[in-house]
Amino acid sequence: MRFGALNYLGLLGLIPVLIGFYIWAARSKQKAMAKFANHELWGQLIRSVSLPKQRLKPVLIITGILFLVLALIQPKWGYHWEEVKRKGLDIVIALDVSKSMLAEDIKPNRLEAAKREIKSLIHILKGDRIAIVGFAGDAFLHCPLTLDYGTAKLFVDHLDIDSVPLGGTDIGGAIRTAIKAFEGHEKKHRVLILITDGEDHREKVMEAVEAAKKQGIVIFPIGIGKKEGAPIPLVDDQGRKSFVKDREGKVVLSRLDPVLLQKIALMTGGKKGSIGTGSFPLEEIYQTEVSRMERKEMEASRQQRFEHRFQWPLFLGLLCFVLEAVLDERKKVRSLGWWQPS
Repeated sequence: MRFGALNYLGLLGLIPVLIGFYIWAARSKQKAMAKFANHELWGQLIRSVSLPKQRLKPVLIITGILFLVLALIQPKWGYHWEEVKRKGLDIVIALDVSKSMLAEDIKPNRLEAAKREIKSLIHILKGDRIAIVGFAGDAFLHCPLTLDYGTAKLFVDHLDIDSVPLGGTDIGGAIRTAIKAFEGHEKKHRVLILITDGEDHREKVMEAVEAAKKQGIVIFPIGIGKKEGAPIPLVDDQGRKSFVKDREGKVVLSRLDPVLLQKIALMTGGKKGSIGTGSFPLEEIYQTEVSRMERKEMEASRQQRFEHRFQWPLFLGLLCFVLEAVLDERKKVRSLGWWQPS
């Protein structure tokens, strides 16, 4: 037997509470009657009442609640085999993990804001495979294409500025690594979400974009950071905070290259977005653009489908309440050949 909603199991705690309440109520009633009526009057009052029926009514209520709780936790037994066909896309997310992603113009910083966005996107995926690439001056595939969204989130959590040892921002390298992450030879149903906060520090970006286009990959470049740019923080061993400076001693500001991102999007048929504008660009792009793309049929699988049996405890619970409502506590005695209350 299996259960579909064990979170309702805590409602069983109502049973001992109700039992205690009915015991307390019965004793309080007996004490009150003994206080306000003598023994002879007490005997006359209870003569017309069936004590077994009176005790049965709370038993029916408690039993009915027990069955309703069993119905809520959705018991399942018995199963049938069902062939499930899955359709979806292959989505690679390439995240910039260079030191400039520690800039705090988006709270708590650009990197954490981007990771939060990625996990929100993963949360709404259904049937799409996802892979994670981290890049800075080089790019690495951290999570290959998978349907295990929990594992993908764990890889996202572990991405930081130490995930890629070489500094800088190699967008072309990130795109080339993403191309290798896609499996098979079918040149469609492929999406690359590229998240970065700075200018490319390598050449031949557009050559990588052209290669992605030939492989049927649609790129959605997502910029992160404010237009005016932000300083890159540094924290020394004593916890003192400073900012990255150039050779002349001026604070370096990390700025986006929106023109480059727009070119990448236009060249591959994607759409440019930005994190830090108060919206949720990854979810919006997925719902308005990606979800409308043609999906390929993935491998079919046979799955066990357990039969829901909540109807039985639900019926028994309702039956208990009906019986409690129609149950008459009064005794019936034979008088002059017909039944009447005493």
